[in-house]
Amino acid sequence: MNFRTDDFDYYLPEELIAQTPLPRGQSRLLILHRRENRVELRQFPDILEYLHPGDTLVINNTRVTARRIFGRRENGKPVEALLLRPFGECEWEALLKPARPLRVGARFTLLTSDQTPILAEVTAATPEGGRRLRFEDQATRDRLAREGEAPLPPYIHQRLQDEERYQTVYSGPGGSAAAPTAGLHFTNEMLKEIERRGIGIARLTLHVGVDTFRPVREENPHEHTMHGEWYTISPEAAERINATPGRIVAVGTTTARALESAAVAPRRVEPTTGVTRLFILPGYTFQVVEALLTNFHLPKSTLVMMVSALATREQILDAYRQAVEARYRFYSFGDAMLIV
Repeated sequence: MNFRTDDFDYYLPEELIAQTPLPRGQSRLLILHRRENRVELRQFPDILEYLHPGDTLVINNTRVTARRIFGRRENGKPVEALLLRPFGECEWEALLKPARPLRVGARFTLLTSDQTPILAEVTAATPEGGRRLRFEDQATRDRLAREGEAPLPPYIHQRLQDEERYQTVYSGPGGSAAAPTAGLHFTNEMLKEIERRGIGIARLTLHVGVDTFRPVREENPHEHTMHGEWYTISPEAAERINATPGRIVAVGTTTARALESAAVAPRRVEPTTGVTRLFILPGYTFQVVEALLTNFHLPKSTLVMMVSALATREQILDAYRQAVEARYRFYSFGDAMLIV
């Protein structure tokens, strides 16, 4: 299909970008019925009406472990480090701001909460444009996992009072730079009620990268280079997904990306661990995902393109227009959409 990136743009008043999360389970929910081409405006707990016995809800149990820490370069100028993941015995992979002057061999200090300086040395550049940082020892490196602040998306300008609110209630393995935000709406009580109703829950892991917030800058989206994200689907999860008698319902675009990356046949995935660079655009035929719970995504992003492949571009943009008119809240801390 000959879509252009601008075809996935839409109007969004800035005041509709949610800056703080509501209590779990209290957001609004937009239901998009693909076949009937209609929209319902509901509340999030109403999702129970749209999940049926025999369905399998697939969730991404990754946990955000990235940290944003500030410091000083040797010339006294400020530096910001987004620590993405530990590496080896005493290193972190990180994104630096500014990055250009901090080449291999450069040194700078990061400041802890009690203003203790921790020396970091750049040992390598990463393919994604980041840096590998070496610290004095493993204990020093590991201390940084408890310092700094959660790396909220760039469109959120208020500091989060309770950082656990940027984690799902079912988060487990650490490794993400951003939360799988569709899952932030669920409470433990809702998940228990879902299982009580005969709806299965399968867990997989995909560690979300920072590129999830980056817009597509190429005019032709097919020229966009997709970032890689590590994911794993266990044999137990694959068995449960493959045995689903009802619908396979993905919670979030990260879950959908993992499922489609592991697809080997219609409604079948294989247990796997690896890195996915799958870019889902309109024209893509989904093999596994039959319904999708998701938040509202940035204009011209890879994620709005993905949901436009499950529904249609016209349906998604019309649903977004109705959400704006109804004053829904957008992006990571915003309201949700269920595509059925």
